[in-house]
Amino acid sequence: MPVSAPAVQAAGFGAFVSRARAAGALVVQPRMGMADPLRMRDGLLATRDADAVTVGTITLDSYTRTGDLAAARRALADGVGLNGYPIVTHPADTTRAVLRGIADARFPVQVRHGSAMPEHIVRALLSIGLDATEGGPVSYCLPYSRTPLREAVTAWRRSCELLASAEKFGAEPHLETFGGCLMGQLCPPSLLIAVSVLEALFFRQHGLRSISLSYAQQADPRQDEEALTVLGRLAGELLSDVDHHLVLYAYMGVFPRSPGGARLLLEDAARLAVRAGAARLIVKTTAEAHRIPTVGENVLALEGAAAAAADERARRPQTAGPGTYIANTGTASTGIDDTGIEAEARALIGAVLELDADIGRALVRAFAAGYLDVPYCLHPDNAGRTRTSLGSDGRLHWSSIGSMPIAGLADGGPRAPILGSSGLISALSHVQRTYDARAAARSPLGAAADPLRTAEPPRTPVPVPVPPRTTSTPRRELGLTTP
Repeated sequence: MPVSAPAVQAAGFGAFVSRARAAGALVVQPRMGMADPLRMRDGLLATRDADAVTVGTITLDSYTRTGDLAAARRALADGVGLNGYPIVTHPADTTRAVLRGIADARFPVQVRHGSAMPEHIVRALLSIGLDATEGGPVSYCLPYSRTPLREAVTAWRRSCELLASAEKFGAEPHLETFGGCLMGQLCPPSLLIAVSVLEALFFRQHGLRSISLSYAQQADPRQDEEALTVLGRLAGELLSDVDHHLVLYAYMGVFPRSPGGARLLLEDAARLAVRAGAARLIVKTTAEAHRIPTVGENVLALEGAAAAAADERARRPQTAGPGTYIANTGTASTGIDDTGIEAEARALIGAVLELDADIGRALVRAFAAGYLDVPYCLHPDNAGRTRTSLGSDGRLHWSSIGSMPIAGLADGGPRAPILGSSGLISALSHVQRTYDARAAARSPLGAAADPLRTAEPPRTPVPVPVPPRTTSTPRRELGLTTP
């Protein structure tokens, strides 16, 4: 049943990112979610006012993600802390007040959740005037739940159709696939690309016309650049009839413990996004290895990533060249090494699409047959026969491909040995060690921490409208001058 609601984001999340890309700016976005409405509003205000082109995030709590709304209500009633914003439990008028004067065409807000069964979340976000979210039937089922994949596919079909129904009320709903972030790390790029593209095709099949495709930064920048280029090319071919863009996630594994190492890793993510054509970057902060970051630390991360992206763009002519994104085409140029990622990704996507015209059924059959098989994923519907290894240069390789239809398509030589427990632990901490060592080599103080002392921004009472900004920022060139 469609939900009618005031359109807070009349011009749409995807349209904002498209304008930023056309203007030569990388959109940067935090992971952020607080249960208290005042703190959530503070976080959105600080994100909007950062010296960067930003979009806002409302990340939901675990109870809401899993559908345990009774527990969310008890936690709010008892004053127990939650690890995100309970959008279904807070009254709709409360969340509308959080967004009032903040969320508009110049500052769209996305709801992030992690739910394998997200219909209740989609209904809630539409009811308060938002129309951008993310996830997918595979990427928010296999890594994060034990929900049967068939049930997740059905729930995501209904959720896509519900979200798409907002078009009837003048909205431009946007859905981002999380498929390029499976398990966060140690998943070779071809599988990340395939699932990202397949989930995007699933979204389109069920009515979405504004879509983003994700990819998570791994351990080798050249492999990542090739992967993002391939993802952009396949999206351009298979999703040419819908608005789409690429979103890169800063590394999702064990983060550097030193602030210097964390900053270097984030800067490399921003530079990679520019080189390979991602239009949006999800950032991480210097606090990731230690605790939940403050709003102030998130703002520093947003601004640092934006500065690194601007520097990288200034170094590169805005014409086709190695890894250079061609604005508004959804593709990237081909001047990078071909190590077989594209051949593998095409084989995986093709094998799945041949199984059934309905992409949801095809995904279920593909996992049952082992055509798609996520390394180290323990979900009952995952075959669990694939394994990977990490080279000394950080490149990911298949050690075992199980029944996936990619034999002989990449790597040329013999398969790397399957990792034992000590090898797995070493691979998981490779990025942390590498970047902390780089930071120590650059600093006369070594890897000693330089704690950030950032103050939270002052709270603004929820009912009070936000006055117009008077400072200049690139964002105001990208959107309407009135909400």
